[in-house]
Amino acid sequence: MNRKRVALASATAMVLSVALGACSGGGSGAKAEGPVTLQWWTWDEARYTEPVAAKFNETHADVKIKIVKQADNPGAAANLRNAVASGKDVPCLVKNFSEVPGLVGEGLLADITQYLEPYAKKKDLFIESSVPAVEAGGKYYAIPTGFQPSFMMINRKVYDTYGVKPPKTWNDVITAGKELKKHGVQVMNLAGEDPSTLVNLVQQAGGSWYKLDGDKWRVAFLSSESLKAADIVQQLVDNDVVANQTYTDRPALINYFDSGKMVSLTTQTWQLPNYELNYKKSLGDWEPIDLPQFSDASSFVTQAHNANSGLLVPKGCAHLKEATEAGVWLNTSKDAIDASYQKDTKQYTWPGALPDPSPWVDSSVPDKLFGEYKPEARDVILKAVESAKDSWVVGPNYTGVFAELQDQWAKIVTKEITARQALEHMQTFTVADLKSKHVNVEG
Repeated sequence: MNRKRVALASATAMVLSVALGACSGGGSGAKAEGPVTLQWWTWDEARYTEPVAAKFNETHADVKIKIVKQADNPGAAANLRNAVASGKDVPCLVKNFSEVPGLVGEGLLADITQYLEPYAKKKDLFIESSVPAVEAGGKYYAIPTGFQPSFMMINRKVYDTYGVKPPKTWNDVITAGKELKKHGVQVMNLAGEDPSTLVNLVQQAGGSWYKLDGDKWRVAFLSSESLKAADIVQQLVDNDVVANQTYTDRPALINYFDSGKMVSLTTQTWQLPNYELNYKKSLGDWEPIDLPQFSDASSFVTQAHNANSGLLVPKGCAHLKEATEAGVWLNTSKDAIDASYQKDTKQYTWPGALPDPSPWVDSSVPDKLFGEYKPEARDVILKAVESAKDSWVVGPNYTGVFAELQDQWAKIVTKEITARQALEHMQTFTVADLKSKHVNVEG
């Protein structure tokens, strides 16, 4: 649930490296005379964005930001495609709705490398693991917004009731599941429509299903990292220790999580207020713990890839330099983060691009969700940030590939096929699909 994927843009029939060359235009870097106004397209609620834009405008004389509210994610995507195609009234900053490489392949983004590179190289400005998500073909097309740290929360009351130890590894999760199963309790939930658990495990193992080697794509669904991830999934399914509650019925899902019948959730900071608001029976019973690791891991790792990371700079933006500088301010300045504070929730927008988010960590943890375990949350979250890695590469046909993966995942969790069989199918499917699009591929 913490990484539900938004479908990537289609139209990737050409090799990505060719598309990159077609996307490098879109505006002069020369400073305009007089104040420059940048349109910022977002579907976030005004209470989150308007104070930040107001703070920017208050502190900048030569550049101003104007928020243009979008109805939702799909609406913003459709509007941006229309604007770029027409070349009229193109915004300069857009909340991301897809993977950057896919949008580059579609010809929607501008090359801002010369403006972003000096900032991206500053290790005290952007956390290193936030940068890869805004790259394609070695160039930058968006400003890093970073990632939400990943960790696990467990219903410690239920774990203790049945004498089960909190898991430190994924094998521990499986072992805990076997014991909890005796008492009618599921250790985790794997929704049939969402393969994010498999994707996240591959990332945590340091793998990727795609790699760009010169002008050739390599496809690796059967890599050692991928098979290691598949093995964990297979054991969870084979031992009947996971539930399959759908995400489509949110109230029913939350009630199930709250019931004590499912006791381990991989989660991120943005989800915590929702749990606190909606849990009734188990409020205060949950404990934040480190994300379980692979048993043979040489170091502690959490995944940093965010499918929708990066504040987009569209092709056709007339002020690339100013847009880049404004985007950097929005995502890294203390003024911007402080301006996002919400009095009712006592929270700030999570500063996912920063190497040190520690000043804002405590506010990201609600008061009652973790009960006596709340003091543990700070160290768990900061450890997740410090250990995050992004090995994930998105291929030019990932839209269709992910849709196919969803179909395969549904068959995995219902035991129609094994996880390895699904990966074998995805390897064949992905290579054949790339070849059909005349993309240079090996795998």
